[in-house]
Amino acid sequence: MRSSSRPSFSAGCVALATAALLAACGPAPVERDEAARPATRAEPPPQEARGPDPTLERSERAAPPELQPVALGEFVPRDDAAVAATGRLTIDDEFIEGANGARFVTERIAIVRGSDRYRPGERYADALAVGGEQPVELRRVLEETHPDAGAAAALCGEAGTGYIALASTQSNDGQQVSLIGLSGESVPAAAAEDVALCRAVRYGAE
Repeated sequence: MRSSSRPSFSAGCVALATAALLAACGPAPVERDEAARPATRAEPPPQEARGPDPTLERSERAAPPELQPVALGEFVPRDDAAVAATGRLTIDDEFIEGANGARFVTERIAIVRGSDRYRPGERYADALAVGGEQPVELRRVLEETHPDAGAAAALCGEAGTGYIALASTQSNDGQQVSLIGLSGESVPAAAAEDVALCRAVRYGAE
């Protein structure tokens, strides 16, 4: 009798068909959710330089360091030029005042050295009779009142005082203050050709 292999072939076909059907109907591959991906770290935006807060009053802001005066107080004349220009002298942060009516409303603008020049070839040290390393306070004159004797007796006469430079030294007689008046519109400097020396006057502490 001849044996048949059809049952085995049918069973194999059924198994293959079942496997194909399961593969076709099975769950689709899971795609990664965009939200599940690790987030890339964003760089922070560059910070702009911040200036002074305009909503703050000037008194609430950080103030720049102030220039320190070289001399304050009351002084007596040590030469005839000082007697004529001011007489007894009072040096304040905002003004310089003489007993003879002379008065200068001033603004402190710099602390220079005796070796510095206030005009071409002219040093503060030579005009004030101080050393080259001596600190010299430079003030701009905002308003000038002449002495009672008139403009001829003023520190810079009719030309008017544009700037005042002063230095303070110590001697056996105590504190000494030397002061010069400068005329001209330019700020005293090595290239300021329009600046001219007026008078040099000297004072001492009482």
